[in-house]
Amino acid sequence: MKGEQDGASVPDEVWEAFLRTSAESGVTAPKEPSARAREAAAGLRTEPVEPTPWRGPTSASVRPRRRKGWYVAGFAAAVALLLVAVDPGGVVGWSDDGGTGAPLAQETARPEQAPPADADGRATLAEPFRGSPAARWASGTAGITVPAAKATGWMTKPEVERALARTRDFLAASSLDPAVLRGGRPDKAIALMNPHQKDVTTFVTTSLSTPGEDHDPLMLFSRFDPAQARPAGDEVRTRGRLTYREGERGAVEVTADVTFVYPVAPAGGGDEVVRVIVRRETVVSWDDPSKVATEAGTFTLLSYKLDMTNGGCGAPTGFFRPQFGGGSPAESGPDGSHTVDPYDRTAPLGEGRDGCGTATRS
Repeated sequence: MKGEQDGASVPDEVWEAFLRTSAESGVTAPKEPSARAREAAAGLRTEPVEPTPWRGPTSASVRPRRRKGWYVAGFAAAVALLLVAVDPGGVVGWSDDGGTGAPLAQETARPEQAPPADADGRATLAEPFRGSPAARWASGTAGITVPAAKATGWMTKPEVERALARTRDFLAASSLDPAVLRGGRPDKAIALMNPHQKDVTTFVTTSLSTPGEDHDPLMLFSRFDPAQARPAGDEVRTRGRLTYREGERGAVEVTADVTFVYPVAPAGGGDEVVRVIVRRETVVSWDDPSKVATEAGTFTLLSYKLDMTNGGCGAPTGFFRPQFGGGSPAESGPDGSHTVDPYDRTAPLGEGRDGCGTATRS
């Protein structure tokens, strides 16, 4: 026999039969494999076969990536929803903005704590709110939250909407009007006040003409002496809200609690900036003209309170008088006086005017 009986060689009798059949059919017989070839074939049968990779890529299984943009957009949307859920007041800022962060959401209720301390930094003409919580506040009337209206007292829902809008207009005309801030007469604000309320009209007229301890126009109007101070920029930052309820004789009683931040610089020039911080709590009544003497589109003034920082501690002059000259950004009052955080809105204002304490920050 040829070869070994290991299953890899062909028996002699089989081989001879194959040769006879091939000769009779005229087909050329293949040559018997060599010993080296038989060894190679035996090795292939005994070695394990390499497994095909699981779901390995092939030219038939590769798909075009036309939907890549959809997946990216979906992922970005999921991230945005997560950020809104974590920070509903506004998406967290990713850039280094000096610690100011994103703008705050509007104030809808009395806050439970004062705003945290911001990064150190003095106000400048280019950045008048730097280092202040007001850096994250809105400008002008955008920082004053106006609630949704509903029929109240003698007013329908649209009438309550107008009353709220006109109350906000009064705040704008009395504390945000550029002409008034430069010492002008607040005629637009006065036009919204009930002319039949004689004690108030006397107070306003006297305080604007001859201001004094009992007649201080700053209780209602924000004004600076243009010979002493000038605005640092064209923004006033605000934070606060309006609320309303039914008052006496079915009137709609509106309360405004708003803090105004005024950056100012010396009138004669220079780059020093001081922030005057004024919080006002004003309560007005939109009365039923069939029950109270009033004029259409005007309110009755019920009460007014003021808390002021860096606006001067001397006798009333009819103007805020910020003190320039460097030193601490927080104003120091008389020895032994109380301290006040002008950005703390967690408690209602006290009675009367409070402006000569020691400010903990500016």
